[in-house]
Amino acid sequence: MRYAVFALLLSGASFAGAAVDVDFVNASKATRCAEEDNVYVKLFGDGIKSFHIRAEHPVYIGSIAADSTAPDFTHCDMSHDASFPFTPRTVTLYEDANIRLVGHTYATFWRPDVVDFRVGARSEPGLHLVQLLRRRAQGDVEMLVVYPADGYWRAKPLPPAGLPDTAYGSSFLFGPIEEGIRPFVAIRRITFEPSTLTFRLEFKNEARGILAVSSATSVGLDLSVAIEPALAADRPFAALRSMFVGPEQADVAVANWPEQSANRRSSILEFSGARAPLARFERVLPSHHNLSAPDVIFDQFATE
Repeated sequence: MRYAVFALLLSGASFAGAAVDVDFVNASKATRCAEEDNVYVKLFGDGIKSFHIRAEHPVYIGSIAADSTAPDFTHCDMSHDASFPFTPRTVTLYEDANIRLVGHTYATFWRPDVVDFRVGARSEPGLHLVQLLRRRAQGDVEMLVVYPADGYWRAKPLPPAGLPDTAYGSSFLFGPIEEGIRPFVAIRRITFEPSTLTFRLEFKNEARGILAVSSATSVGLDLSVAIEPALAADRPFAALRSMFVGPEQADVAVANWPEQSANRRSSILEFSGARAPLARFERVLPSHHNLSAPDVIFDQFATE
């Protein structure tokens, strides 16, 4: 069923923006540390102003009886990571019958930047993590998080029947991506609109961005993304960040994309890049790391 759905995506029948190609450029590297984002796929396109991101459960989600979400710091050395001190706090930014928005400031973070986060007239600067949760009778579950100080996002569908929740895995960036100790996006302000589940971003280079949750179900989570003005063609407008040690220790292991009316597949570290209207980043084998984490699809690229 999964590959039938992907074939439909390749045909362009489901998405109006499928005719616009972008360049997927792989800058990934090998690692032995399961907590290092060694997967880095950059998206380039001339005049891209909007696109779509979808998170879907992995193909093996129905076979999961017990999830595996614990971190694995084997072969990891984080002692040289940058670290800036902050005063820890947790705040509820917004809640109603359907959603809850919670912000956190950590004791330390790898970037010193203080980003203003707003909901209505409320301003909360200096948050490192903001969680958007769907409220349900059986318990609230996260569906999207953003790290304002470095511009990383993570998304996941609502859990399927039989699982109380699922894990995050891959992250993505969008906007004017910069290279530092690791890639990041410099943001001045994020404003959240509860009625439309929309995040409005003001980047430090004066560009603006929008990310809206257009659908959230137990099958997939859909995000509509826009950037204004469009970035120069030689600068990535989005990127996938993830982890791969091996096929069964990975948050993403395989890249899928259309080429000459056929579906191409490659192990993520061997992915030589592609010019395509969409790409899916997934796992086909169950992973010991973040077992239930979703696949990520980028598509519907548009210049208008």
